[in-house]
Amino acid sequence: MAKERKMKLAAYLIGTGMHVASWRHPDSKPDASIDVSVYQKLAQTAERGKFDIAFIADSLAVNAESHPQILNRFDPIVIITAMAAATEKIGIVATSSTTYNEPYTLARQFASVDHVSGGRAGWNVVTTADATGETALNFNRDTHWEHDHRYERAEEFIDVVQGLWDSWEDAAFLYDKENGAFFDAKKVHELNYKGKYFSVKGPLNIARSVQGQPVIVQAGSSEPGQRLAARTAEVVFAHRDNIEEAKSFYKSLKSRLSEYNRTEADLHILHGISPIVGGTEEEAVQKYSDLQKLVNPYEGLKFVSGYMGNVDFTKYALNTPASEVEFPVVNGIQSQFDEMLRIIAREKLTVGDLYTRFFGAARKDNFVGTPIQIADEMERWFQEKAADGFMLQFPLLPSGLDDFVNLVVPILQERGLFRLDYEGSTLRDHLELKKPGNKFVDEGVRPIM
Repeated sequence: MAKERKMKLAAYLIGTGMHVASWRHPDSKPDASIDVSVYQKLAQTAERGKFDIAFIADSLAVNAESHPQILNRFDPIVIITAMAAATEKIGIVATSSTTYNEPYTLARQFASVDHVSGGRAGWNVVTTADATGETALNFNRDTHWEHDHRYERAEEFIDVVQGLWDSWEDAAFLYDKENGAFFDAKKVHELNYKGKYFSVKGPLNIARSVQGQPVIVQAGSSEPGQRLAARTAEVVFAHRDNIEEAKSFYKSLKSRLSEYNRTEADLHILHGISPIVGGTEEEAVQKYSDLQKLVNPYEGLKFVSGYMGNVDFTKYALNTPASEVEFPVVNGIQSQFDEMLRIIAREKLTVGDLYTRFFGAARKDNFVGTPIQIADEMERWFQEKAADGFMLQFPLLPSGLDDFVNLVVPILQERGLFRLDYEGSTLRDHLELKKPGNKFVDEGVRPIM
């Protein structure tokens, strides 16, 4: 008998919250993004709520259009290591770029965190969307690579990293003091990868972890992004404008898995939402309104600009039809940019509408309401297969996460939609993902010694 499908939950942790003005809220701690204790407490709260994942995003450049909470932030590997030390069960996932990293270094970092955490680590694979081109200038490059070029490199990058994670077979390290055998030479393998972008010998100088490999997470929705996700991802973060578009994306991506001999259970799609919980609907709307009042309209538009080609919105009046804005071709999150342009045309938005319309933390939708209203909407998306779960991007932290864990999670549990407790110890256990085999064993590759 098939196991009953359960909702998966991830908490997007970013300083004072996802709302661009969250740092100005009376209850916020403006320097939360560089306070390790804040992240540890947030992870502990998410673990109390039995979440699958505590998630840390990243960026590699500073510009005026950035969310204030990413102008001053830790390296995500450092943060998830600190969160691992403060928690026991919850999965910890960090973002790291395939465009501005080397596979060997990244493989070693994530394998290390996987060991430190007891098999709870995941890697959010990004190719780095940078509409301004600033990131390239920080990495000895003149220009940011084009979208499809970045994904082509990412294909090789992931193959190299996963190959390195398989350098040592399970139980390769013997630690046999009596016979002087530290490891079994027949269970260590060189990768010897040679491709268009990388030449990597291996082996990696760290063993496989208890869960085999860190979990692969992605968020790409473009054609190259979906192809890469169907082949390699185990969790995909998605953002769609409504449930029907989400259902279409869900069906499309899941249907691609068979091309790579994978099943629907091998990949979970988590939809991004920004819940605001109130004792009444009016209270929730008031919380939303209080945050919106803190936003200078043009400050909000600076944030929009980062996703739409670094447009200077200050030269436009707020009542200007957005269709009249000169948007360049974006070398960033292409699928999101294209969707924004379609919505602008369809809904005849003005410049002043853009921030509130497009960014979840600034939208009053069906996820702003009472605990029951939010649970109802989450259940609807889950049961209609618009998502396998949710990436929760709380507008204001820590209060948003506290409210959700205290008030919404018990309803989901009572309805049998979400776990009552963790049933395993690794992130793969939580996500019901099988431990991957070792490619060298499966493919019969000879050991190096």
